[in-house]
This record gives sequence, C-alpha cells and structure tokens, in this order.
Amino acid sequence: MPFVDRLPRRVTVVEVGPRDGLQNEAHPVPTDTKVAFIDRLAAVGLPVIEVTSFVSPTAVPQLADAEEVMRRVARRPGTRYLALVPNERGLDRALAAGCDAIALFTAASEAFSQANVRASIDETFQRFQPVVRRARAAGLWIRGYVSTAFHCPYSGPVDPELALSVTERLFALGCHEVALADTIGRATPREVDRLLALATRLFEPSLLALHFHDTAGLALANVMIGLDYGVTVFDASAGGLGGCPFAPGAPGNLATERLLALLDGLGIETGVDREAVATAVAELRRAVPGIGAHAR
Repeated sequence: MPFVDRLPRRVTVVEVGPRDGLQNEAHPVPTDTKVAFIDRLAAVGLPVIEVTSFVSPTAVPQLADAEEVMRRVARRPGTRYLALVPNERGLDRALAAGCDAIALFTAASEAFSQANVRASIDETFQRFQPVVRRARAAGLWIRGYVSTAFHCPYSGPVDPELALSVTERLFALGCHEVALADTIGRATPREVDRLLALATRLFEPSLLALHFHDTAGLALANVMIGLDYGVTVFDASAGGLGGCPFAPGAPGNLATERLLALLDGLGIETGVDREAVATAVAELRRAVPGIGAHAR
C-alpha cells in the first residue's frame, strides 16, 4: 500500500508551549501573559494544551504561578487542559486549582530520572501509585510521559526495551495515554522506526503519543515515521519554544507551526488554524521581548 494511503485522516496536536515551552525561559513571563497565550492557543482550535506544572517552584521558578494560571484560563468546551503532577502534593495543588487532566513524568534512563526528579524509576512509580488512585477516583484523565525514550544526555542511547517496559508500567498503573519523548532531540528516523516497530506490537497506536524535540532537525522526519505506524497524537510547542532544564543540549521542541504545515501538506485534518498559532506566538513575543531566542 502506498505511504499516502496509510496516513491517518486526522491527528491530534498536543500544544506543550505554555508548560514545556516556557519552563526553561530566562525571561520572566507575567501570569497575565501566560493566561492570554493559553486562551489564544485554545481559540485557534488546539484540542489539548499543556498549561503548567505543579512541581516545586524552587525547581522550576517560571511555573510558580501554576495555581493562578490554571484557575484563570478560560475553559473552552472540547479543550483538554493538562498539568504535570510529580507527586501527591502536586496533585493536591492541581485539584485545588480545578484540574481535570494530569500528566505523570518518568524516564527510560535511570541517570535522567535522578537528575530530573532525584529518584530512581522505581521510586517515581511508588510516588505515582497514590496519585493515580486519587486522580482516577476524582475522574481525572491521565497521561504518562516516558522521557529519554531514545537518548539520555547523561548515559547515551537508550535500549528500546527499557522505554517499552516503562510504557507498560504506566499503562498498568492506569494512564489513558503514554507519550514517548525524544527529550534531547537526538532520535533518528531509524531509531524511531525501531522503537515503534516494537511498541505497536504491544500497544494500540491510538494509545501512544510522540514528543519530539528538534535539536538535530529531524523532528518532522520522525513524525513521518510515527504517522506510518498509525500514531495520531503528536506534541508540539508554538514558536518552537522550550527545552528541558534537566536535559543539556535540548534547545527547543518541534514548532507547532512546522508540524501543522507538514500535516496540512499531507491532507491530514487537525482542526487547528496554523496562521492563528503564529499570531499567538507573535503576541507573546510582543509582550515578552526576547522570549524564545534559542527556539529553532
């Protein structure tokens, strides 16, 4: 069957700019500006927006206003507003702020897990158990992240079996969707193919998402591999903003505009206005000059 005939008809774009995009910014971003940015992104048709993270304000000062941001965004019907939650304390904050969708984050690399959350992979799952139990009891939708699913900035290439083991544990825990993340943007199409060939034998492609950084300029090529395997959920950051503060050498996510241009060119529906995304980024940069200076 020709490649174009195997493409999905519709793809869900998960906008991570307000969280993953802003978390590592040196320029302070006022709460009002964050809320306006999120509201603009929702208005352009993005169905899922990662709003903030309820991590320690000491660890990520840029997101210290998580509660206020989450409370103030104008909830649009049909839009899912995600927030990262590291532990029960984070869940308490998220519930108090009215969250109805959360994301848990662990890693396929022990070295990265220690650098990111100062805990082993097993210890992160111990933390997650009460979080998931309470979240499901409260009716929350839950996403899981497998950071460094391809490469770790500290220990190098990651064995696909390790990434799949963590993925399986997240589904067993109760996650509704799991995102495989190329945290430092070093994955090649061959590596993505190798991981997805294994992953799609174990899990339905509709349950998986892909999160690519564009450090090496291969994000769109990697998206094409994902599409060929039937993956229909892809993360992107408006304006290419972002990068992980615990992943040296990862200066920027795949830009939402670039992902949309690819999908539009392939005739794949997203329901998102690409030009309006660019306008939302321009408004953000007018409000905070110099923001995203290192974005691709």
